[in-house]
Amino acid sequence: MIKQSALCSWLATSLSLCAQTDALLPPATPAAPTPKAQVASSEKKEVREINGIAATVNGCVITKKEVAFALAPIVAELRAQFPRRGPEFEKRIKESYDKVLDDFIDRELVMSEFKTQGGKIRGNAVDEEIQRQIRERSNGDAAKFRDDLARSAMTMESFRTMTERQMIVQAMRASKFSDTAPPLPFEIQKEYEETKLKIRDITGDKMTFLKIYIPAVDPKNPISTPESQLDLADNIVKQLKEGSNFEELAKIHSRDAYAEKGGKQENVSRTDLAPEIAALMMDPPEGTIIGPLMDPRGLTIVKVLQKVYGPVPALSEVHDQIEQRVARQKSAARYERWIKSLRDKGMIQKKQ
Repeated sequence: MIKQSALCSWLATSLSLCAQTDALLPPATPAAPTPKAQVASSEKKEVREINGIAATVNGCVITKKEVAFALAPIVAELRAQFPRRGPEFEKRIKESYDKVLDDFIDRELVMSEFKTQGGKIRGNAVDEEIQRQIRERSNGDAAKFRDDLARSAMTMESFRTMTERQMIVQAMRASKFSDTAPPLPFEIQKEYEETKLKIRDITGDKMTFLKIYIPAVDPKNPISTPESQLDLADNIVKQLKEGSNFEELAKIHSRDAYAEKGGKQENVSRTDLAPEIAALMMDPPEGTIIGPLMDPRGLTIVKVLQKVYGPVPALSEVHDQIEQRVARQKSAARYERWIKSLRDKGMIQKKQ
């Protein structure tokens, strides 16, 4: 297994996920230039790391770049959520890495088991799945999605191949357990009601919130440091949780264009926010104090006042998808036993 320190070092190199300009975070202060020799050395190290092997399964290679891209949204959220990093951050990173890698290993085991069957997936079905991932990972911004791919040393073609393989595995799983009792109408309706918000068009989400922005270095306080600014942000959160007025603290401490308004921003589209920040804001109940969340440019404390969810597809539009979800749940125990048998007889090697 990968040691925690080595894992975090690799993630820091291969998952450089600077958020795009958005309504939540102000423009960055230009960084000092890096010597060319240092940049060249860093780039060579990054290429070696990303193009490395994460695991082999029955002779098939799982690359670090595949794992890195699948892991990237999780890492981005954790980096924002844990400004001080620390043991809990490292633990969550390692758990996420292990889970993603195990999912890839299971995929290769299934592909190896059924490779002689030549599974096929409709081309437009793959296109639809890619569009869904672009919405969820990049708020529907195809250019940002391609940039994220490039940071993991992947092309759209290689991502399409990876997506198609994942869908083939799902289809093969359905075929393997086709004798499972078919989902009943009431089961499909129940699953739809429980999951419809998860399959909504998140690019239609909007939020009204209060925000305090603490820059990494305060231009109004020349002796400030990133550490002292983080201490300040933590202290503000403590005051808020003890009942202090958010808007008053925003007027005192926030360093953006909304400070004089008490940090209030209304009907902000999710697509105007960094995806990882938006996800952390949309999850908790309204009124929750969120943060401090860290970005390369500084720290943000948020209180969401109102959330408006994007459009939810009608059941008729996603009936097949929901039916498959119910069928997978019904066959879950048998599937786990089958996967375990594949693991037991497979040749699996995880790389350090």
